[in-house]
Amino acid sequence: MPFDSEREPMTVNEHLSHFAGLPVTDFPDEDGRRPRPADAPDPTAWRVRTDWQTPYPTIFQEFLDTVDTTRLTHLVTGWDDSCDAIQLLVDAADRLPALRHLFVGDIVYEESEISWIDRGDITRVVEAFPRLETLETRGAGVRVRPFASEHLRRLRLESGGLPGEAVRNLCACDLPNLEHLDLWLGVEYYGGDTTVADLAPILSGERFPALRRLGLEDAERADQIAEALAGAPVVARLESLSLALGTLTDAGAEALLAGQPLTHLSHLDLHHHFLSRPMMERLRQALPGVELDLDEQKSGPDWPYVAVSE
Repeated sequence: MPFDSEREPMTVNEHLSHFAGLPVTDFPDEDGRRPRPADAPDPTAWRVRTDWQTPYPTIFQEFLDTVDTTRLTHLVTGWDDSCDAIQLLVDAADRLPALRHLFVGDIVYEESEISWIDRGDITRVVEAFPRLETLETRGAGVRVRPFASEHLRRLRLESGGLPGEAVRNLCACDLPNLEHLDLWLGVEYYGGDTTVADLAPILSGERFPALRRLGLEDAERADQIAEALAGAPVVARLESLSLALGTLTDAGAEALLAGQPLTHLSHLDLHHHFLSRPMMERLRQALPGVELDLDEQKSGPDWPYVAVSE
C-alpha cells in the first residue's frame, strides 16, 4: 500500500499514530487491556508494547496467540523493557508470513533515551523476513551485515549516533529496488562516527539505483554533507532530500545554492536548522517550486546541535 512518508512524524517525542499508511493499534492499550482483532480497524498496524508489569516476551506471546498473525502485514514494536525485540521477531518468523512493513522500537523519550536502546544487528530481521518492503528501526549500537533484498523499498535507521561501519556495510548491500533511505547519523559522542567518505557510494549514485528519497538527518556534520551533496550525482534523480534535525548553517546552505540545481525536487526538508533569516529567504527565492521545510530555526548556542543524540 503506498503511503506519504513525507507526512509521517519525524520525532521521538510522540508515538506513531500511523505507520506505512495504516492506523496504529496498541497491544495492550493505554489501560492495559489486550484488544482483540474485532476491536481494531481492519487493516491496522499493531504496536506491541510493555504494560510495565508483564515481561515483554510474555506480552509478545500473548499478541501472537490473540491476533491472526498469518494476515498481519504491518507491525510496530514499542517499549520492550530492554529485551532483544529483534530476536523475538526472528524466533516468531514462521507466525508472521505476511509481514511486509516493520518498525522496531517506537520508543519515546519518556520511556527511554535513544542511546539506551541497544538495537544490535538489524540484518537478522531481513534474513528472517526476506519479503520486507519497509524496515525502520530506532536505537543505538546499530550493526549491519551486507545483505541482498529485491523487496526492500524503504529503510530508515534512527539513531543518536550511527556507526560508520554500519553505513559502510549498508553501502555494500544489494538493494536494487530501494526507493527511500533515511539515516539519522547523530553525533560522535554516541557512536556516530560516519564520515562523508562513508556515504560516497550513496552520493555517487552507484548504489541503490531506484533511490528517489534520501534523508541524511540528525547530522553533526550537516554542512560537510551539504557540501558533498552540492555535486553528488545521486541528487539529480531524487524527488526529495532531507538534511533535517541536524546542524545545518549558512555555510552548508550556501554550498547547496552554489551547487547543482535543486529545482527538480518536490520536497527539501531542512527543519531544525541554524540558518539566518536572510539565508532562509534566499532559499525560498531560489526554490519557488519546491516544498521547502524551514521550520524550527535554532539560535543562541555557540555551536549548533542535532535534534536527537542522547
